[in-house]
Amino acid sequence: MENIGYLSPEKIHQFIQMALTEDVGSGDHSSLGSIPKGKQGQAQLIIKEDGVIAGLQLAGMIFNQYDPTLAVEMLLRDGEKVAAGQIGLKVKGAAASILTTERLVLNCMQRMSGIATKTSQLNQLIAHTKAKLMDTRKTTPNFRLMEKWAVILGGGINHRFALYDMVMLKDNHIDFAGGIRNAITSTKNYLASNNLDLKIEVETRNLNEVKEVLATGGIDYIMLDNMDYPTMREAVKLVGGKYPLEASGGITESTLKDVAECGVDYISVGALTHQVKSMDISLKAY
Repeated sequence: MENIGYLSPEKIHQFIQMALTEDVGSGDHSSLGSIPKGKQGQAQLIIKEDGVIAGLQLAGMIFNQYDPTLAVEMLLRDGEKVAAGQIGLKVKGAAASILTTERLVLNCMQRMSGIATKTSQLNQLIAHTKAKLMDTRKTTPNFRLMEKWAVILGGGINHRFALYDMVMLKDNHIDFAGGIRNAITSTKNYLASNNLDLKIEVETRNLNEVKEVLATGGIDYIMLDNMDYPTMREAVKLVGGKYPLEASGGITESTLKDVAECGVDYISVGALTHQVKSMDISLKAY
């Protein structure tokens, strides 16, 4: 399911521009007012707790998009395990530019590193199985690009990026459509008439629904939603590898290992992006 085509330079540039517009507006008057014009300076990114670092590449892009004369020296790489006290990067140049971009860099890196760290930790719990850890659309509005990037850096994979790049027929779609067969048939007709080539995933709530999906066919993935372990294992046997299976719904750190051992191919965990503690990182002049 992984798709990192969304990480285009153009989209990252657009994100940075929007974020700078939000934060800087008509100008960083604190820095403009207090720092002598032409004042040069340097600062370093200090990591204050153990984890997985993410967002260094983005930080460099933020610095250089705001002020191309800033010189950024990378001391670590995205996705590396880090320890408190390490220095992630150094930046030199106009002091006012460093101060103006400081908060945006930290906001992005702290959040992204928290997500990458959590993803890495959960991945270790299921490393002995074939299951792959996957994110969801439970992301921060206007920050999904970076949150899904962080999941990749933490060793996870991305589910669909948004509503437009994959079809997921969830319980409400199925109920409104009048059943699984109707939902699948109508969707396939819609995709064909609109010349759309999209993967289709169908959510199932019980073994009868799994059987109905198998009988209907024409889809790409089956989701096992909120099923207990015995039911999940039975669903795995029932499908027999015909379609990849995703487990979803209320999966926590304490239940993740047991779910993976049921034999599913993917496990989606919304908490990767919506219940994460940001990593403690600071940018200090030196």
